[in-house]
Amino acid sequence: MDAQEPLRVLLIEDSAVIRESLSEALGSTGMLRVAGVAETADEAVATLKRETFDAVIVDIQLRRGSGMDVLAYLHNAGMLPKLLAIVLTNYALATYRKRCLQLGVSYFFDKSLEFDRVIEVLDEFASHRQIR
Repeated sequence: MDAQEPLRVLLIEDSAVIRESLSEALGSTGMLRVAGVAETADEAVATLKRETFDAVIVDIQLRRGSGMDVLAYLHNAGMLPKLLAIVLTNYALATYRKRCLQLGVSYFFDKSLEFDRVIEVLDEFASHRQIR
């Protein structure tokens, strides 16, 4: 991978405001870019089948389907060890957190309290990947 090539992030989020905010924040470093967006679980799985990404940000509650369906797909396809999976949700319930970690999700953040942590984690991930 070229050291200057930004890491590709798939953003699975149905809120246009959150998508815009994350896309702006991630793109500002030059090390990351939102290379794909999906608003529904089906759209996300279809995108993951045809493209490769370095990281995914998944919202649990989507317009159609659930982020859990997407995570189950990633887990069953054996993709979670190869990419950084971050859940960013308003539904930061212990049961969701536990299930996500069982599936192999790297980070689970509450959208209202830990939004900035997503940026920090991805920046750190990108920095380490650039060094290798």
